Amino acid sequence: MSDVVAERIIVALDVGSKEEVETALNRLPSVKFVKVGMELFFSTGPDLVRSLKDRGLKVFVDLKVHDIPNTAAGAMRSLSRLGCDLLNLHCSGGLEMMQRAQEAVSEPTKLIGVTQLTSTNQTILNEQLGIPGTVEASVLNYAKLAKQAGLAGVVCSPLEVTALKEACGPDFLAITPGVRPQGSASQDQKRTMTPAEAIRAGSDYLVIGRPIMANSDPNGAFLKILEEIEVEA
Repeated sequence: MSDVVAERIIVALDVGSKEEVETALNRLPSVKFVKVGMELFFSTGPDLVRSLKDRGLKVFVDLKVHDIPNTAAGAMRSLSRLGCDLLNLHCSGGLEMMQRAQEAVSEPTKLIGVTQLTSTNQTILNEQLGIPGTVEASVLNYAKLAKQAGLAGVVCSPLEVTALKEACGPDFLAITPGVRPQGSASQDQKRTMTPAEAIRAGSDYLVIGRPIMANSDPNGAFLKILEEIEVEA
């Protein structure tokens, strides 16, 4: 198993307690990179991130900050002190918010922007959010703003990655949820691809939760995905 390729799969620890995290990690000895989302972070607090780093794991703290520039910057300053590898905020907060947040982040943490959630489809975008045009056009608009603000990359669905790389360059990171192995249910994700398709499209990191965590053999599920993307990586 290549550690470099294994680090491209970010396993979403979608649980609600430290005990559940411990159980999950004991069943996932091959995992190198994990995501701590809102439910887990708000339940356990920042010490969990430190403990995950102490175990030698890379950590993506996924809190999708969205606030006025000063508040967003303060949040990023505090969160980056935890030593996490990735942090995110909503691009819809605007250029100044992203610039101020980026200035507040300390190395080695990389700040990325959330473009459109993978649960957002054309109908939701146009009719509920009131944003005209296509989902891809909205994603690219936000991605260009994120790059202008100095962010390392964005979160988007794998369907937009090829256009994203063309617009923002190959070094601008594409972190993609909405990745579902063949035969997996899409659940609340609307814009999805298989792991191999996502890597082929240019995704730098795949965020995968339930297809691994809910599997009766989570490490086996992880290794199967790893084998699938090693061919493309």
